[in-house]
Parts: sequence; C-alpha cells; structure tokens
Amino acid sequence: MKSTQHTIGTTASRIVTANNSPQHVYIHVTGNGTVYLGDSTVTSSNGTATQKNAVPFDIFVPPGNELWAVTATGTEDMRVLQEDGAS
Repeated sequence: MKSTQHTIGTTASRIVTANNSPQHVYIHVTGNGTVYLGDSTVTSSNGTATQKNAVPFDIFVPPGNELWAVTATGTEDMRVLQEDGAS
C-alpha cells in the first residue's frame, strides 16, 4: 500500500489516476471541512461529500476511471491510501 498527501482547494485536483484494474482507495480528510469527490468536473454542487475529520472510508474506483476532489472554500488536507501497483 502507498499513502499520498493532497492539499485540496477550490479547483478540482486528481487524487487517483486511471488504472487498468479496479482500485479500492481509502480516503481520509484530516481537517474540519468537507471535500467533494467525483470526476474531473467535480464541484461542491455535484460531488459526493466526505465526512469532516472522520475515520478513513473506502471507495471503489472502476478500471479506467480517475477520482478528483475539490472544496467549496479554502483548502483541506487529505490522505489517500491505495495499492502499490496503483497510481
């Protein structure tokens, strides 16, 4: 497994790149704000909201798909844990 740190802001950021295999990814927002997840067009209006400063949760990323993140305001610190072979 590998862990990466991301600072998420109001411009969508790619946090998981496409892979030929399905990926189980663990997401942890370490701050008190909400981060929204989706594709490259994710916004705070259309994204899936994360819980604030909660335990990590897992998300399934299908083959060939990417995962992006964004905040409504400010920045949030996020950790992503995924298999070593994933990028």
